[in-house]
Amino acid sequence: MPVNQKGPFRRPVAAAGKALAALALVATALPSPEAAAREAVRAVGSTTVLPFSSLIVERFVRETGYPSPVLEGTGSGGGFKLFCEGIGAAYPDLTGASRTMKESEYEACLANGVDDVTLIELGFDGIVFASAIETGPIPLTYETIYLALARTVPVDGELVANPYERWSEIDPDLPDADIMVIGPPPSSSARDFLADTVMEAGCQGFAPVDALAESDPERHETVCKALREDGPFVEAGENDNVILQRLTSTPYAIGIFGFVYLEENRNAVIGNPINGVEPTYDNIVEGDYPLRRTLRVYVKNRHRAAIPGMDTLLEYYVAEAAIGPDGYLVDHGLIVMPEERRREMRRRIEDGAAWQPDF
Repeated sequence: MPVNQKGPFRRPVAAAGKALAALALVATALPSPEAAAREAVRAVGSTTVLPFSSLIVERFVRETGYPSPVLEGTGSGGGFKLFCEGIGAAYPDLTGASRTMKESEYEACLANGVDDVTLIELGFDGIVFASAIETGPIPLTYETIYLALARTVPVDGELVANPYERWSEIDPDLPDADIMVIGPPPSSSARDFLADTVMEAGCQGFAPVDALAESDPERHETVCKALREDGPFVEAGENDNVILQRLTSTPYAIGIFGFVYLEENRNAVIGNPINGVEPTYDNIVEGDYPLRRTLRVYVKNRHRAAIPGMDTLLEYYVAEAAIGPDGYLVDHGLIVMPEERRREMRRRIEDGAAWQPDF
């Protein structure tokens, strides 16, 4: 185990012996027999953040000699659940997310003693609705996505079980093909994004739906956000490779995943325009593409002195060589944040700034 290795900020890290001793102190704070010391950082969370974490970890291990951190793609929701379960070696040190932590998740953290957390942002990503290259672009809007995927939709002024089976039944300019959208499970932040951003916006402007906003807010939310379960929407789990396989074998199928995965598979799939805007790097960085989101990592500060190399790894996460305009993460699809925002992330790591949510 290296001692006094230097990371991107050129600051010395704690000796391994001190780190293990600190970890022992953290572990003894827990009654669980599982809270035994470990030497490698453990990170869970978003499968969209995971490819970037993998690249950072690869460089971190190569340049420092620390043990390779353990990375688990659990989805943002699954990551928050594991992250908030407690303090000590039995619990993750970091969780990646492509959405912010919910109030209920934050309360679970506090209830389990996870009360000193730093939030860092890596950059931007976009949710894309992709198709196989052979299919060609399918122009989509919030409205057409809502009408294709909602469990209940307005037809002739009435709210009914979704009758649409083919895209052309919604809009004659769309393909005369069966509706099939392959998307993420409830544990994924992309699923939350689909419901809270796309579906919520797509249901607006229909008189019978708008009338529920005041008369029955609970049903209004269900009508706007509940996805159909009769076949056209297919859950694919947390593995984007499964979605890719379905797209390339099913004509006119549409898959939902992050922009980074689109970039990695441009030889097989294309991103469909949303509200007339294509999912390109420039459109996302400028904020023109409507489905942009921020990629985040939540850090347990009480673990930083306990896990060997954790402080140095965090420096790698926010180093300009990673998240800057010429950074190696950009080559793999990360959308860069403004310079001042990147400097703020480095300050947060150096200071161990505690995250203060604004619920």
